[in-house]
Amino acid sequence: MNSNKSRTLQKNIEFFTAALSQTVVSVWQEDSAGVYCEIARGLVEMFSNDKVRLRSEDGREHHYSRDTVIFQTEV
Repeated sequence: MNSNKSRTLQKNIEFFTAALSQTVVSVWQEDSAGVYCEIARGLVEMFSNDKVRLRSEDGREHHYSRDTVIFQTEV
């Protein structure tokens, strides 16, 4: 049974686990109305205390600030 619950990634160990397990991560950003919208999906390739680099399904690399977006995985 698929629960469709999400888990927010915040700690370095959570990003490490997602990268190691090749878990798809969703990136959410707040729009001008204050509503969070999914802006990307991909696999964690690298991360630091400030940024996360994802590789999208089409193979492109994207960098996101950990301070301005939310990262989530489905549980």
